[in-house]
Amino acid sequence: MSEDSPAPEEDEKTEATTLESSEDARIEAQTKKYRLISGETVLENGEARPSTLAFIGMYFIGLLVFGVHILFSNPPEASGDASFGVKLLATILELSSGEDLPIGFVLVMGGITWINRMLNISTSGRWTTTALLAITLAPVIVQIDQLIATIANIFLAENMEPFIPIDYSYFWFGIVFTLAFWAATLFYQRSFSYAITSNAVIFQHSFMLSRSHRRILFDRISEVMVERTPMGTVLGYATVTIMTDSGVGLVDETVGMSAGTTGGGASDNAGDSAASKVKRGLFKSFFAFLTYQRTSRRVDPDPKHCFYKVRKWENVKLMLNEMHKKHSSSNLLEDLKTAMTKDDS
Repeated sequence: MSEDSPAPEEDEKTEATTLESSEDARIEAQTKKYRLISGETVLENGEARPSTLAFIGMYFIGLLVFGVHILFSNPPEASGDASFGVKLLATILELSSGEDLPIGFVLVMGGITWINRMLNISTSGRWTTTALLAITLAPVIVQIDQLIATIANIFLAENMEPFIPIDYSYFWFGIVFTLAFWAATLFYQRSFSYAITSNAVIFQHSFMLSRSHRRILFDRISEVMVERTPMGTVLGYATVTIMTDSGVGLVDETVGMSAGTTGGGASDNAGDSAASKVKRGLFKSFFAFLTYQRTSRRVDPDPKHCFYKVRKWENVKLMLNEMHKKHSSSNLLEDLKTAMTKDDS
């Protein structure tokens, strides 16, 4: 061995120092990211994020946006032997697919936006609806901008260019909007992060200007639920929801309708006949039946408040159960009883 070559002991010390520095940097990054308190650490394999395929519905919405743009970019032509429905559809698309008057496009995209919002599913969020509305009104905004420039040139006699110096092309705008929507979906998916620490469960969300941070202590947990949809079973992910005594994880859902009044008609008068009172009573009963509302509580798989469609759901459930058992009152009482028994002996 030459004199310049380092000794094996020095190599081991250097490697240990490097590993220690890397571990300290990782712990410091986790402390800053999850706002950990003094002495709190994230458990091994205690971090999780939603699966990439968890928001596949949003990627499908982006593909649907592209399909609508392609449909209006190249409207189908009905042959002579085509059915009446196909001919009617082709005629409507031909009359309403022009860039100068995009009525059909606005109606179709507006209908998709409204249906997606009313379904109240994973793709019905606020930012998704806002993005779809912006895509729906994009050709209208382009036409208004060009109209303003045209009017200004007529009355002001100036060569004023539109603020948006391009025409609305369904094909190219379809590609741009689809890629932008998919990029926003990926960013939205990565905006959720979950951690199981030595003291609590942390749910964190940071998307655009929206921020949320929730800590749930283990002794507050009353139940841990696992939900696997058919799609999740095939793709290997599940949602782990934490239930607490304060109602975290539950949402009240009202089923029924109300006409905005509780009277159902005029009140009984002293001079009314028995037949009139009976008729009015039957009307009130029928009115109450129509406006009956039933409120039930259901589990709300909100990505902000649960381990939403994570892949390592078995590990998450096991760690939650173990930490809950460790921090529960019954387990603390058992440890106290064991300690007192040892002292007496």
